[in-house]
Amino acid sequence: QVQLAESGGGLVQPGGSLRLSCAASGFTFSRNRMRWYRQAPGKERELVADITANGNLTDYLDSVKGRFTINRDNTKNMMYLQMNNLKPEDTAVYYCMAWPGNYWGQGIQVTVSA
Repeated sequence: QVQLAESGGGLVQPGGSLRLSCAASGFTFSRNRMRWYRQAPGKERELVADITANGNLTDYLDSVKGRFTINRDNTKNMMYLQMNNLKPEDTAVYYCMAWPGNYWGQGIQVTVSA
C-alpha cells in the first residue's frame, strides 16, 4: 500500500537547522510531483515547497525562500527539506505529499524555540 513517512523533525533553537526526510513506497515515486506542507496551530495548512517529478524545478513559499531547500532522490524514493535559519514562525507539523496521487504522510512536528 501507499506510504509516505516523514522523519527528522524535533526541537531546535532559532537560527538552527533541521533536515526533514520523506520515504515513499507503494506508488511510482518518480512520476509524482512532491510537496512539503505545514500546519501551525490555529492556522490553515500551507504549501511550503514543491518539486517536479524529475527534480528539475522547485518552488517555495515566500517566507522560506533562501532558507529552505527541497530536493529528491528518485533512485531511493526519498524527498528532503533542508531548513536553515529556522524561526519561531516555522513551528508547525510538516507533511509530505505526492501529487497527483494525493498521498499524504502522517506529519512530523517541528518546533523552533529558545
